[in-house]
Amino acid sequence: MDGSAPAPDPRPGSSPPELHGEALTARIDEILSAQAKHFASGRTLPREAREEALRALLHAFETKEKLIFDALHADLHKCATEAYFTEAGFTTAEIKHALRNLGRWMKPETSLSPLAVAPSRSFVHHQPLGLNLIIAPWNYPVQLAFAPLVGALAAGNVAVLKPSELAPASSAACAEIAREAFPEELVAVLEGGIETSQALLQRRWDHIFFTGGTSVGRIVAKAGAEHLARVTLELGGKSPTIVTASADLDVAARRIAWAKGVNAGQTCVAPDYVLVEAAVHDGLVSRLKAAFVDFYGQDPQRSPDYGRIVNERHFQRLVRLLDPDKVAHGGEHDEADRYLAPTLMTEVTMDDAVMADEIFGPILPILRVDSLDEAIATIGQRPNPLALYLFTTERADENKVIERVSFGGGCINNAITHLGDPKLPFGGIGTSGAGAYHGHYSFEVFSHRKAVMKSANFLDPAIKYPPYEGKLGIFRRLIG
Repeated sequence: MDGSAPAPDPRPGSSPPELHGEALTARIDEILSAQAKHFASGRTLPREAREEALRALLHAFETKEKLIFDALHADLHKCATEAYFTEAGFTTAEIKHALRNLGRWMKPETSLSPLAVAPSRSFVHHQPLGLNLIIAPWNYPVQLAFAPLVGALAAGNVAVLKPSELAPASSAACAEIAREAFPEELVAVLEGGIETSQALLQRRWDHIFFTGGTSVGRIVAKAGAEHLARVTLELGGKSPTIVTASADLDVAARRIAWAKGVNAGQTCVAPDYVLVEAAVHDGLVSRLKAAFVDFYGQDPQRSPDYGRIVNERHFQRLVRLLDPDKVAHGGEHDEADRYLAPTLMTEVTMDDAVMADEIFGPILPILRVDSLDEAIATIGQRPNPLALYLFTTERADENKVIERVSFGGGCINNAITHLGDPKLPFGGIGTSGAGAYHGHYSFEVFSHRKAVMKSANFLDPAIKYPPYEGKLGIFRRLIG
């Protein structure tokens, strides 16, 4: 291509045409120059400016709700209710939480300074990082673009959003929401594919916030390292579910089935596989089957509440994981509709293809274990998962898992619901991510904790200055 921009699309509400080559480079330069000047002006810093930006985003979400619902249905076949509680409602709750608490978050954290530096007082000032790049994935394409942005705005930053091209309707909706809510010097959206992502990653950012897979996460981390930018990675992994013999199987089955069925299993914290004590294996499987039927009927393809796989490539990937001899429930699929039924696989071993990588779809392998200790050992053989779910009625089991297993976050006797509490940090560890956000933690991840000590002038003891002869004992008492 010659790098020139194609003619504008005349359809109302449509996205600008995707840019390439020199046109893309020029557009990025234009945005970054405007945002750098805007941030340097200090206009993002006052509390009033931050609240105004958050209210503008809230208003856009409230007035564009139908646009969001339609886009999510087009990309992922999400029903309005699921689109609300996992995306639109989730994000507006984040905005409202930030508005309620912003004044408290912005206050300096003060403390008394030690005697050795008296007369002084110390405080931590939260300084915005500056220019932020937020790269969103396709599975929750609206929420995972704007929920991090809430923290960026609350902390006083500017930002560029890069939505996922694999959810094109949602990408266009994100661009329209941002255009309505913000001037580009505050928040800009750049749509496009791999070329756009690569071009953005070549630029110098103060902070890159990426949600997606581990392989791309490594690329993002390297790009950040080139410019010594702060990088937050929200990745994934095979999040295990443990069901002990003491668990309430009826409750466990409903909650596991619901968490797996949301977004057709395309959730980074979905239960990826179940480790169940042998004594309750059959009881859990039968209840899981019943729960899926209760939720989506005998033919989930006809259910208005059940989603679809995002594209043909991911559909084919998931179908290849199915072993017909081990499918205990579901397994039906329709390529033309990108439909894959909620599926249970039993008698699975660690050598099966379905256990190699994160599934990211509606297939749930179930493995027998003889004890909780065996389950813990099995999880320990894999990289750190983003989430873990434990179903038990024994406090000793809870303590053992929390103390001995490394994971990003999780639930006891529930699944994926920990994301709904803005007071909890959400993030991974090791290969499942670096950094955490939601609520106050979003404000923190987009801020630098600047340490400041302020000393008074009325007292300036000579003991701290040279010559030091004879003063070692005094310093020992003051500092030690």
